[in-house]
Amino acid sequence: MGGASGGVGEPGASGAPGSTQIGEPGASGTPGSTQISESAEPRESESPQGAARSIWRTLRMRGMSFKWDRRTPAVCTVLVLGAAAVFVLSVGYGEFDIAPGDVVRTVLGVETGDSRYSLVVWSFRMPRILTAYLVGAALATAGTIIQGVTRNPLAGPGIIGVTAGASLAAVAAIVLYSVPVRLLPFAAFGGGAGMAALVMLLAWGGGNKPVRLVLVGVGMASMAGAVTSLMMLSGNIYAVQQAAIWMAGSVYGRGWEHVRVMGVWLGVLLPLAGAAVRPLNALALGDDLASGLGLGVGGMRGALMLLSVALTAAAVSVSGTIGFVGLAAPHIARRLVGPSHEGLMPASAFTGGLLLMGADLIGRWIIAPSELPVGIVAAMIGAPYFGYLLYRTRGR
Repeated sequence: MGGASGGVGEPGASGAPGSTQIGEPGASGTPGSTQISESAEPRESESPQGAARSIWRTLRMRGMSFKWDRRTPAVCTVLVLGAAAVFVLSVGYGEFDIAPGDVVRTVLGVETGDSRYSLVVWSFRMPRILTAYLVGAALATAGTIIQGVTRNPLAGPGIIGVTAGASLAAVAAIVLYSVPVRLLPFAAFGGGAGMAALVMLLAWGGGNKPVRLVLVGVGMASMAGAVTSLMMLSGNIYAVQQAAIWMAGSVYGRGWEHVRVMGVWLGVLLPLAGAAVRPLNALALGDDLASGLGLGVGGMRGALMLLSVALTAAAVSVSGTIGFVGLAAPHIARRLVGPSHEGLMPASAFTGGLLLMGADLIGRWIIAPSELPVGIVAAMIGAPYFGYLLYRTRGR
């Protein structure tokens, strides 16, 4: 397992030409030693003779290794700074506009001279914006895991039906049982896990080809949507109205309770996703080689799918059905930091949070003073991108 992600067969990982190693003198290969190496490798889309080369950094410590593209820290920093800028603009935008400087001062607790700023920022706008960011990060992380487990570029929480299954269970909980928000993630997890298992079972018979998985997922999602609509036709009018707004995918009216729910779930699930990067790198090599490296492929694949379902369920329970973020964010991050999951996982989370926070701002601005639900804006952005991915993967 130690070499699965750290660079099996990496050029320059053991002092070969073109590599740089930083470590304790005489500590190479000894227990407890720490080494950081740089290796020059061709990018996936380039031939070995190509002039442009991607530089990887590998950290080896106590028998473990982690590999990431050297662009990862800079890319993640830019994504965080971009999210901070969008956050300030989003908090300040609305019927009651607040200048960016006053937003920053209000968030930091500095006196602004207008007591209304604190009420607007802390009570009305900041909770929904933070909720959008956390939901986007959760969906993007879930999409990264699903694409890694299936080795399928078209896989994602929405495409393979996980979101629809989680939504079906959550709507049933809202309409039939009036379940409080803090318990919705558990209901959504059950529905998402059941749908994921069913889709994978039906798709695996054909070798899990991308188009087959998409077709099965879309079909099962349509069936779940039909059952959801049937429940809404026969439910209590107040509960149905609440569920209808929720199904469009919205962070409107979200408060600190929703932020706390997402914070608790992500506080547990994101560290688990971070621990999964090495198994995901091993799975990317193929089942036979991953098994040869000592990975229990079947059990690990099931555990990772459950992790992705839990992330999706947490997001769906708070924001409703939001599609395409879990599909697009990993692809964007992969272009920025490469395929190694040590860098891809955090970059995807930051990208997903930024995308959904930006979509929320666009939805509030495009038809102001009304607003579009963030799920609709995400679909407007993501659907063309999905078509582009289908075009790229034609014939595979």
